[in-house]
Amino acid sequence: MFSSCKDDKFSDNPNHILSFSVDTLHFDTVFSTIGSATKRIMVYNHNKEALRISHIGLLNGSNSVFQINVNGTNSPTHQFSNIEISGKDSLYIFVAVKVDELGVNSPVIIEEALQFQTNGNNQNVILSTIGQDVEIFRGKTIFNDTVLTGAKPYLIYDSLIVVPDKTLKLEAGCRLYFHKDAFLYVLGNIQAEGEKGNPVIMRGDRFDQINYSTPVPYNDVAGQWNGVYLIGTTGKHTLKYVNMNSGVVGIRAINSDEDIIPSQTPFVEIINCRIHNFTYRALDIINCDLTVINSELSNTGDNTVYLNGGKHTFIHTTIANYFNNGKASIQSTSRPQGSEALPALMINNINKTVPMETTLLNSVVMGSIETEFSLATRFPEQYNGNFKNSYIRRATPYTDSPLFVDIKWYEQGDILFKNVYLNYEEEATKRYDFTPAPYEECTLRFLGDPTIITSSEYSQYLLEDLKGNVRPTTEKPTAGAYEWISGQ
Repeated sequence: MFSSCKDDKFSDNPNHILSFSVDTLHFDTVFSTIGSATKRIMVYNHNKEALRISHIGLLNGSNSVFQINVNGTNSPTHQFSNIEISGKDSLYIFVAVKVDELGVNSPVIIEEALQFQTNGNNQNVILSTIGQDVEIFRGKTIFNDTVLTGAKPYLIYDSLIVVPDKTLKLEAGCRLYFHKDAFLYVLGNIQAEGEKGNPVIMRGDRFDQINYSTPVPYNDVAGQWNGVYLIGTTGKHTLKYVNMNSGVVGIRAINSDEDIIPSQTPFVEIINCRIHNFTYRALDIINCDLTVINSELSNTGDNTVYLNGGKHTFIHTTIANYFNNGKASIQSTSRPQGSEALPALMINNINKTVPMETTLLNSVVMGSIETEFSLATRFPEQYNGNFKNSYIRRATPYTDSPLFVDIKWYEQGDILFKNVYLNYEEEATKRYDFTPAPYEECTLRFLGDPTIITSSEYSQYLLEDLKGNVRPTTEKPTAGAYEWISGQ
């Protein structure tokens, strides 16, 4: 390394230049006033003789948003002089960035040149980042009806709490970024009003990558933040066009109060949402009513959906659990298998407070284990259930139960989804994609009942799938949140 060049002969040949591990070092989005993770550049001397780098510095000097460090032995600054590097050797340049308040809501591209001068040669590596102003909440409690807009994102540390009887409204384009272990705790009401093409986003705050053998975005790894908790004996919570991912739990709506009045049961309404990739559950619903329309609930380390007490309706919903499925495991835990396997949809009609009722129409319950649907009840034939025109994976299908009508039970060889695993080891990264496989043989085609669409009070949302594709109402639609599209 450069510190061991005392006895080396230094070349002054202008043809002897440096090489670099990258031409441009990209940083992902960096929130203003919040420092970035540190990245590194490898500097190589491929020549036999040692080189003396007369100058390493940032073009904008002390005014730069970037800071550099050579081999980790110096305090971060904006320039260094007379750095020595032996022949056939290398050194590290560590780079970090911190952006001051920008004064604009939109993201700003920031570029800088890291300059090297050696034997009269000038060489540059470009440093690039996106700066974004952000509003920071640290353990914030909301005491009045409050609207959060889509103007600029919100960064949440510790918790964001809504007190009883007050409403938090999230407008279209609102982005909530949660720091590690942070959560949203709603004792009042939440109204997330995203729009098609402009959803509400809830996710972790890391935009960089985990340095696995193949780098992986933090946003693809579950457990980056805690989750959304809807707590209280009353209340109506609405989430429309919300994308929520990579936490511990998606939505945990719990009312364990044994004195709850069923007519006042809290109600959670989920429309056109994608709740994906959680170490625990996507939906954990206890003694609450629930309606899920045109949504994807997918990939969790436990049950994807757990229901215990309340009236629950799913229409054109895809429940798919292939958590950590693939050639390259990236999660901190794997989904239990064998006797410990937990189904994607768990309906627990035992030890509940509020009477239960479940409706599943034009939907899909699928995953990587043999049984992805479980109805736990003492008297199955007396359960208040309505399961129709759906695809369900279960080792022992309820083929003789009157509760299940026009159900396509899983068979080996069925063709359902485009892609059920995540693989970073392949040249072209493959990601989970639970839209129907674009082949004529796709098993999900023609399973739905069009009258369910036209007769529903949610018809305005069901006429299009989660991606905005038109659903047929004169022929049988595709089961699940997505309509089958040929060749796509």
